[in-house]
Amino acid sequence: MKTIVLGAGIVGTATAYFLAKQGHTVEVIERQSGAGRETSFGNGGVIHASEVEPWSQPGMPSKIWKWLGKEDAPLLVRYGAIPHMWRWGMKFIANCTPERFRRNSLVNLRIALHSLKILQQIRVETGIEYDVRTVGVLKIYTSKQSFETGVKSAEFLSTQGLTFQPADAAECLRKEPALAASASSLVGGVYFPRDEVGDCHKFTTALAKRCADLGVAFRYGTTIRRLERKGDRIAAVETSAGRLPADNFVATLASHTPGILRGVGIDVPIYPVKGVTITVPAAAWPDRTQMPIIDDGRLFGLVPLGDRMRVSGSAEVTGFDTTPSPARCQAIIKNVVSVFPGFARCVDPATAKYWAGVRPVTPTGTPILDRSPLANLYIAAGHGHLGWTMGCGSGHVMADLVTGRQPEIELSGFALADH
Repeated sequence: MKTIVLGAGIVGTATAYFLAKQGHTVEVIERQSGAGRETSFGNGGVIHASEVEPWSQPGMPSKIWKWLGKEDAPLLVRYGAIPHMWRWGMKFIANCTPERFRRNSLVNLRIALHSLKILQQIRVETGIEYDVRTVGVLKIYTSKQSFETGVKSAEFLSTQGLTFQPADAAECLRKEPALAASASSLVGGVYFPRDEVGDCHKFTTALAKRCADLGVAFRYGTTIRRLERKGDRIAAVETSAGRLPADNFVATLASHTPGILRGVGIDVPIYPVKGVTITVPAAAWPDRTQMPIIDDGRLFGLVPLGDRMRVSGSAEVTGFDTTPSPARCQAIIKNVVSVFPGFARCVDPATAKYWAGVRPVTPTGTPILDRSPLANLYIAAGHGHLGWTMGCGSGHVMADLVTGRQPEIELSGFALADH
């Protein structure tokens, strides 16, 4: 039985790994020169079940409206993108009710917790090194109201398996002494002991090598032109390297999934949302933070990755453009320095790396993990800002679906029809 996986990001590579372990002949088609070179390349680095709440949440539509045109807005919708996303946007708004928000949060939590378990299993099986850090993640608050809301949110998710510990300001400082510079504004935090951080690109590249050892064939530098449909099945994929037939096909193309599947009559409601990260050498900041920090009010993440520090904190709706906006990068840096003044020492124009990639966001904020309306075509896409968090578990689920096994988690909420 031969399966072709379309895309070699974290989801596609994990899918290939588990299919190969179950005895499938697997081929992976990837337009880049290696695995994990697009959305998986420079993401925020956090594997966090604590951040599973979708962007489609109560109050978000009015916030987006107020943020229109503001370069320093946490979520910026460019005016030019609006005509192209109105249908997706209406679905997004429909999912901003309290009931749907709670439901979608729990759907995300289910796959996030499963994925964390599977990631840890892969780590034990393979010994892959990817700058992993397992000290947990601390989310900090500077407003009493937002702190109380954060605790209530964690309490709700804890009913389905999330582990958390509320922390007052003093406890936050004990966990991360580098917060001392902004202690006067700190109200408290929520500590998530099971969250991890690591370099997604390093992990995906190393996992691809393990896949190759299992017999998986990777066709890098190969562009997918179209899927060849015959009746209710896909017969082959036409690529820049020629026509490639298979028994099954798994689309793990992130934001590019809709464009490919539209050609065979399948509408996939995913829209690209650009995210920006800044990666800097850590050595210039000797007393730097050792604990990964998420700032609730300023909406940034600061993550130690080996000998580097990585900052994330931007969402921009502007189509498929992946050019980092200098204004938005500087706004993120300014927010980090307001909490951690020492971070400014790390930001040298000669060594700082600015990166942008597009996150594949569904209106529900939940991923699609499903067999498509065509019998031998499967979809694993739409993970939004949680691709690294959900990637290994999604690959595990997809391999089970393709091979006819019963997945370890319940799959309600992941169907294409649910989006």
